[in-house]
Amino acid sequence: MAMERDLTEFNNRLDRLADYCMKSGRFDQSLYKKYDVKRGLRDSNGKGILTGLTEISDVVAFYDRDGERIPVDGELYFQGYNVNKLIEGNRSSRFGFEEITYLLLFGSLPTQAELDEFLDILGNYRELPDNFVRDIIMNSPNGNMMNILQKSVLTLYSYDPAPEDISIKNVLRQSLQLIARFPLISVYGYHSYRHYILDKSLVIRRPKAELSTAENILRLLRPDGQYTDLEAKVLDVALILHAEHGGGNNSTFTTHVVTSTGTDTYSAIAASLGSLKGPRHGGANMKVQLMFGEIMKNIHDWEDDDEVSAYLQKILDGQAFDRSGLIYGIGHAVYTKSDPRCVILKKYAKKLSEAKGLTKEFALYDRVERLAIELTKEKRKLFKPICANVDFYSGFVYTMLGLPMELFTPIFAISRISGWCAHRIEELANEGKIIRPAYRYVGYHTDYVSIEDRK
Repeated sequence: MAMERDLTEFNNRLDRLADYCMKSGRFDQSLYKKYDVKRGLRDSNGKGILTGLTEISDVVAFYDRDGERIPVDGELYFQGYNVNKLIEGNRSSRFGFEEITYLLLFGSLPTQAELDEFLDILGNYRELPDNFVRDIIMNSPNGNMMNILQKSVLTLYSYDPAPEDISIKNVLRQSLQLIARFPLISVYGYHSYRHYILDKSLVIRRPKAELSTAENILRLLRPDGQYTDLEAKVLDVALILHAEHGGGNNSTFTTHVVTSTGTDTYSAIAASLGSLKGPRHGGANMKVQLMFGEIMKNIHDWEDDDEVSAYLQKILDGQAFDRSGLIYGIGHAVYTKSDPRCVILKKYAKKLSEAKGLTKEFALYDRVERLAIELTKEKRKLFKPICANVDFYSGFVYTMLGLPMELFTPIFAISRISGWCAHRIEELANEGKIIRPAYRYVGYHTDYVSIEDRK
């Protein structure tokens, strides 16, 4: 009983301290405008402030005409190649994520001989150190696979014979190993969670060097190790679309910032994982799926525009779902007319829904996308166009593939590490200065008061 009282008093004190932190830490928000501070590194129009240069990818959402920004259908380029063209050019059964990884790292599309050599290297790296799964991944399992990824990445430092060597050759070797190992760590972490936390059967199988990243993910994850060509192809396309998105997205910018300090590869990638884990970044597709779960439960007729619109309006008014007033998956920081990744993934989501007998579900997504855009524009009194972003359909695709929600963000990381590593190498190759933006002090200077005289 005394211990319960002590714990209650401790929590009460903690609450009081937390309130004090909030009050003392918050300042007048109008100061951002007064001092013309680019909050979030964005200008008053929401456009990102230029903080660096890159050749790795280009995000196109508008063009300038006489100083006016004219929105256009979004386009995404990897090393100068339009992503839509890259995917269209790979319509055969051949998988493209590894080829795109090569392109991001080396700046050109590989010949068949170069690709074969690259695939052989990745295949050889698709193994973890002896006993790593037992000693690291299965030790202290938890339900957040991003934390398991971070822990595993930092621990791999101890298995590296040259962890602090930041020469391009060594960083490339470390990058390729991490790219090859991320799927294993993620899936093994999930199996460990299911076994030790959910008390499910434990099935661990080794990857096959000759299989693609998408094929290995499905094979390692599923109890029977089986998958269709369409399933693997759709996952491969999703990996391509998430592999890179400019140097300014939060996790990639984190890669640049941390790399600029001269730190090791494992620390830099762990920091990027921490960024991606946030619900405002890599966790957004989970929010979309949870939102659609509520939509499906609360709307009787999925084909009735009026009923769907009425419920979406409730979400916007903060009366439904998580009361945030947001329809998740609608709107993007850069794209306005369309997100090219969303456009492409939607086509593959339609194909997969037809194969899975989920066309009614796909039709609901399509209807919500159309109605939510107009309702959001009206609610926020927006005159510029807005669009659905890639998160709108990615969670639906992952669900159709049988991927558990715990792996949604790790799948993003499995893909985006290709871009992170390309940007890390670019930062090192250009020998840039340490990235150090400025913050303006808006507090007050005061005289020291001895503890006896404080009130």
